[in-house]
Amino acid sequence: MLLCATSLLAAEKPDLSLLTVKRIFDSSDFNGEKFSGTWLEDGSGYTTFETSKTTTGGHDLVLHDPKTGAKEVLVPAAEFIPPGETAPLTIDGLAWSKDRSRLLLYTNSKRVWRTNSRGDYWVLDRSSQELFKLGGEAQSATLMFAKFSPDARSVAYVREQNLYVQDLHSRRITALTTNTSPEIINGTFDWVYEEEFGLRDGFRWSPDGRFIAFWQLNTEGVREVALVNNTDGLYPKTQLIKYPKTGEMNSSCRVGAIELATGQTRWMEVPGDPRNHYLFDLEWPEGSPEIFLQQLNRLQNTNRVMLADPLTGKVKPLLTDRDAAWVEEHQNLKWLDGGKRFLFWSERDGWEHLYVADRADGKLKLATTGAYDVTGLVHMDVRGGWLYFMASPDNPTQRYLYRTRLSGRQRQRVTPSDQPGTHSYLVSPDGRWAFHTRSTFNQPPVTELISLPDHKSVRLLTDDKKLVEQLKQLKQPVTEFFRVPVAKGVELDAWCIKPPDFDPARKYPLLIHVYGEPAGSTVRDAWGGKTHLWHRMFAQQGYLVMSFDNRGTATPRGRDWHKSIYGQVGILASQDQAAALKQVIATRPYVDAGRIGIWGWSGGGSMTLNALLRYPDLYHTGIAIASVPNMRFYDTIYQERYMGLPDQNVDGYRNGSPITFAGQLKGNLLLIHGTGDDNCHYQGPEALINEFIRLNKPFRMMAYPNRSHSISEGANTTLHLREMMTSFLHEKLPVK
Repeated sequence: MLLCATSLLAAEKPDLSLLTVKRIFDSSDFNGEKFSGTWLEDGSGYTTFETSKTTTGGHDLVLHDPKTGAKEVLVPAAEFIPPGETAPLTIDGLAWSKDRSRLLLYTNSKRVWRTNSRGDYWVLDRSSQELFKLGGEAQSATLMFAKFSPDARSVAYVREQNLYVQDLHSRRITALTTNTSPEIINGTFDWVYEEEFGLRDGFRWSPDGRFIAFWQLNTEGVREVALVNNTDGLYPKTQLIKYPKTGEMNSSCRVGAIELATGQTRWMEVPGDPRNHYLFDLEWPEGSPEIFLQQLNRLQNTNRVMLADPLTGKVKPLLTDRDAAWVEEHQNLKWLDGGKRFLFWSERDGWEHLYVADRADGKLKLATTGAYDVTGLVHMDVRGGWLYFMASPDNPTQRYLYRTRLSGRQRQRVTPSDQPGTHSYLVSPDGRWAFHTRSTFNQPPVTELISLPDHKSVRLLTDDKKLVEQLKQLKQPVTEFFRVPVAKGVELDAWCIKPPDFDPARKYPLLIHVYGEPAGSTVRDAWGGKTHLWHRMFAQQGYLVMSFDNRGTATPRGRDWHKSIYGQVGILASQDQAAALKQVIATRPYVDAGRIGIWGWSGGGSMTLNALLRYPDLYHTGIAIASVPNMRFYDTIYQERYMGLPDQNVDGYRNGSPITFAGQLKGNLLLIHGTGDDNCHYQGPEALINEFIRLNKPFRMMAYPNRSHSISEGANTTLHLREMMTSFLHEKLPVK
């Protein structure tokens, strides 16, 4: 039969009301806007990079007046062109000298584990317009964490695990450390410190520029994990990583202070075995000649705060914080009164609160009070005496800005009451302005400039109009937040996405998204990006999608909530998840108890395995991505924090690991893992696979060659992954 041209066009025209895997993950239909602004240190304005009108392919550094909106080109793109070149640098980051006479530019950045923390650095002298590269004849993209000295006459940086300082007038480079052993790391960190403490930049200038304090790690004796790359050449390439697994030897860590005038290093005499303690914070208090240190013991249930003398190395204790489970670590504490006091975090009253600590005697006074957790410190208005922080006393799925006096009195909600959802703020140093970003479960982020403390909108910075218009065209699912009782006095926060044409008289398959471990949560009244759209796609196709935050997840519900899972990660969490599912099945007759699926990534992959293997009659289909089937295979800092030492909690490690229950597999399981995962190693699923084979248990497996924990590297990887997941769920969890 012949079709007319109009019919052919109609047939080819996509239905913009429906989501597809390709639209979500392989098109720009749902890409959001991002705002990147940087406040000047005095709060007088902020800078952005904007396409240059005069230099092809370049971006001008533009200064914005927050009050008037007036703009001026602070540094034109032409000044970012290196000598002898025709194109300007592509800038990944920048830092000003205090007097703004010089600009430090970060370019050509390369990835080191999670972030692009290695690259090239250039200095732009604004008065002479001279631009030159740091590092001398050093190989390209080998410098890390370059920082101006306080007088901006020199720059210090890390190169190949040693510290250097370069004079900006003579260009002379001086090596501050000269270790040649690959086991010694100066000014940066080993894998586990970076992954679990978020520590990358490992040195600090003293405020007077006399000293540089730095971390040094010795990885000698730490056992190695081998990542095998079979895809980039005729023969495999092996990368060895120093990776301390639970119960194994850690790197040794110490802190030194280099006196720039003499080049001499004094090591701080910190008590305790350096392989069984963690130095997770190092700072120079304002107006103080001393170094501030925080040290955790191996069990991470005791935080010792100390002050160290850079001239003698002598250390004196300041205060100690303890917990029967673990102590949350907080770095870069805010200093007050010229370094006489500081803000300290503790859960000692049962809630995560901020305290004012006296540097003279370490005594603590509550600054935030009440039965709620503080989730973030935003700004300290020293002159006005106000402390700005994030919290949500009434709804742990949301986040709002509050302020209080340092005495703990006059707590006020700053975020307007008519703006629900999740909010974040980047406040100007003078406290008068902030970049404010807000979103909800169904509304993508919007960023605006506001004034403080009145929270008045000054101007819109991003509004995601294109994304909003795309979303409006979609068939809209029905969404709800609710709570599920799972034990006496215990209710879990949850959300549900229902099909657009939801009919309570029908039976629907249920897909559960899980994380469940202490490092994160899934039930947030915030925009969830492309994964959220993927869930909405399933709702459009006739699925229910839900998520539950079990006890122990990173939700602001108090110390007992967080730490109830101590020593039993994987056990209590999976019990809560199963209890929530049973309650949902019992109270929502439209849930088909015979078609229950679950999926998760990383800790969520492990929790998916726990669900499928521990409760085989409840869950029928699961996708476990980048999981850790055996907790003994994971790293010391994370796993021991929540489980204790393996030789002291043998039953907990065994019963908390899903591999223990491999023999109970009944449902449909898809294991997905990157063979180059440096975090949750491919060793884990291989051990589980061996166990399944031994027990003659059928399953499916997809290994992505040489992909990391994110399984994102390589052309078409994300689309391939999501299409495979979608196909598996359609096959094993069909809509009837």
